[in-house]
Amino acid sequence: MTAPAAAPSDLVRPFRVALPDAAIADLKQRLARTRWPDPETVPDWSQGVRVENARSLVAYWERHYDWRRFESELNRFPQFLTAIDGLDIHFVHVRSKNPDALPLILTHGWPGSIAEFLNLIGPLTDPVAFGGAVEDSFDVVIPSLPGFGFSGKPAATGWTVSRIAAAWAELMRRLGYDKWAAQGGDWGSVVTTALGAMRPEGLLGIHLNTPYAFPAQIPETLSPDEREAVDGLARYTGELGGSNHLQGTKPETVGFALADSPAGQAAWIYEKFQSKTDNRGLAEDALRIDDMLDAISLYWFTNSAASSARIYWENRSASMAGPKLTLPVAVTVFPRDIPRLPRSWIEDTYCNLIHYGEASKGGHFPALEQPEILISEICTGLRSLRG
Repeated sequence: MTAPAAAPSDLVRPFRVALPDAAIADLKQRLARTRWPDPETVPDWSQGVRVENARSLVAYWERHYDWRRFESELNRFPQFLTAIDGLDIHFVHVRSKNPDALPLILTHGWPGSIAEFLNLIGPLTDPVAFGGAVEDSFDVVIPSLPGFGFSGKPAATGWTVSRIAAAWAELMRRLGYDKWAAQGGDWGSVVTTALGAMRPEGLLGIHLNTPYAFPAQIPETLSPDEREAVDGLARYTGELGGSNHLQGTKPETVGFALADSPAGQAAWIYEKFQSKTDNRGLAEDALRIDDMLDAISLYWFTNSAASSARIYWENRSASMAGPKLTLPVAVTVFPRDIPRLPRSWIEDTYCNLIHYGEASKGGHFPALEQPEILISEICTGLRSLRG
């Protein structure tokens, strides 16, 4: 699944995914041998993934899911590796035919990956073909976070979001871009916010679909929207915070638990999709099962449960109160994101808010749930940076 073996290099090297047949056969054999836990003792998801739902997902993964289909989708786009700060970074890079396109770096989070952005590439690089305006064209750069997907796995500590942001700035410089923008959600939003605070040369502005804009001190008197945000944060860090807590404190234990069990890896990610999408009771209401399994399979085949979990450990002192930013910031709030922040706190944190959008639907994974809305918001939000 990697480029030809070579010492890490500053040069940008072509990359193509080519998974051995034996790896796929091994996955199917492991899935067929899954030892299932006893069913939950409650009629809901409050104890975690329900066994009957996990059985259904795993059965589809074993019998119907087609990795080669996803592999072909990935390989339709130019992919590369380049060593930055001693670590190979994998990325997709698609240039628009429009010479005036705005370069844009898109950053995923956990349990996200570059897979979630594949359906955004066409409309962003060639908007006319999708009913948009040529003036909204972007060159798109989509890196895999360190320890995620096909990027290298750090062998030492220190890969904080600030270090990742510095690597992204170097990547854009290396690709020849002297003016560019950045976008992200989840950990991608944290990295993009770090870029905004760093303000590297060439960064014109950013778009966030997960704003980290809680005040450093929560006011005693709260508006209804602010109370909803505080209650959402309590839920996020409480009943929904199990995986985050373990990854932030014991990422290697998480790796041991999941590295030998594809069913365990599936359940670990499935629960997050279940709890943070805009669904009517099941994640499958909001996401295609193949989209979920594309993400799950990418984590499984790259054995990145532990290495991806460490982003929580490396940044365990971070909070939901992001730094105040002065560069141009565009924000889109999705109704079922958790926590959902009020406009008042967003405006207070981002002093140069060039766009504020409230989507009509969607949750924490808008690139998968509502790609058309996210595309429109990115185009609208960053339009004033052009020229």
